[in-house]
Amino acid sequence: MVNPRSAGIDIGSRFHVVAVPAELDDDPVRKFSSFTNDLKSIAEWLLAIDIKTVAMESTGIYWVPLYEILVGRGIEVFLVNARHAKNVPGRKTDISDSQWLQQLHSYGLVRASFQPDPCIAKLRAYFRQRDILVRYRSSHQQHMQKALMQMNLQLHHVVKDITGLTARRVIDAILSGERNPEKLATLRDRRCKETEATIAAALDGNYQEEHLFELKVAVEMFDAYSAKIRECELAGQVVLNELAGDDYIEPEKQASDCQIRGNGFSFNPQALITSLAGHDLLSLPGLGPATVITLISECGLDMSRWPSAKHFVSWLGLSPQNKISGGRVLSSRTRQGATRAGSAFWMAAVPISRTNTALGAFQRRLSARVGKGKALIATARKIAILYYNMLRYGMAFQEPGASAYQKASQERHVRGLERRAKALGYQLVPTG
Repeated sequence: MVNPRSAGIDIGSRFHVVAVPAELDDDPVRKFSSFTNDLKSIAEWLLAIDIKTVAMESTGIYWVPLYEILVGRGIEVFLVNARHAKNVPGRKTDISDSQWLQQLHSYGLVRASFQPDPCIAKLRAYFRQRDILVRYRSSHQQHMQKALMQMNLQLHHVVKDITGLTARRVIDAILSGERNPEKLATLRDRRCKETEATIAAALDGNYQEEHLFELKVAVEMFDAYSAKIRECELAGQVVLNELAGDDYIEPEKQASDCQIRGNGFSFNPQALITSLAGHDLLSLPGLGPATVITLISECGLDMSRWPSAKHFVSWLGLSPQNKISGGRVLSSRTRQGATRAGSAFWMAAVPISRTNTALGAFQRRLSARVGKGKALIATARKIAILYYNMLRYGMAFQEPGASAYQKASQERHVRGLERRAKALGYQLVPTG
């Protein structure tokens, strides 16, 4: 028995069932409501009988309040994936689930899910909320374009982004009552590629009251979400500055710089990332500021939480989950439902095939052999390993280039041919 003073908790939306060893209490299985006072009672009861560690299933988000209360009282909590603690065959009840979980945990048969430090958890909450708001805002951007198209205003054909500088000037002028296409075209930014005449032709529309109302509502909703996104970014920036320490520059000194760089944030993340990690994570192929901020908020900065890079990519869902029985490989697919960090690495690997880098050459070679999907996952796995090694061991990244990779690949191919020829009693002789 590895954890003799352990408890198991079956989490529910209305009540929680707590099971402790029978020798520690006359009433070893108790049911508590999900109200805050009852959650505090759980912690007090467990401390009273000297429970050292607790295992609970990660059921929805119902586990969060109890987890935070127990951790705050100094109890070690193992957050367990429900698939790893399936009940034995027979009757399934909340009581039997809690007892089974306690029994598994007492013998050390369940593994704790990764939980970041409180500061990283706070950062993760802010940037997850930002991602949700960005998705909501994008739907209103589509509504803006729909309303413009219904009035035959071909704005998206003459500007790159209908939420950019030129487009917003034009849309705001239309909502203010301007209908003359020549006057609207004069609002063109000097950096716009299209001429005023082309823009004026695209803005000769058929204005209808109901479509203008639809455009007005979409613009107001887009601006409202943009304001909330900025609030999330500023709140996340405060946490990032705390993690970076006192040596980092003040946020006020970054505002103008971030507007010049146009990185999608209301602050400059490049210097923050370097100060946090101590290494230039942006030098890794495919990783931009937004991706690195997502990875820091999801994984933290302490890579020692994973014993090796293989453990890290397995947690990300980027390595094959081999199922072997009787010496036969039944399945070797990657796990479905990758983590947010795993998805970030996967997205970082998408544009790499178009680059003249070693990873780009690797992805193109693998795509021709096993398909684009598997090649993307393999490339994402390589990026994740580079990220892990840079953060944990401080290994610097140097881009060898596509030609160096192709040369090394050719040399491996030649060595393989030499081995095959030798096994058949032949010897390869170079022709040139």
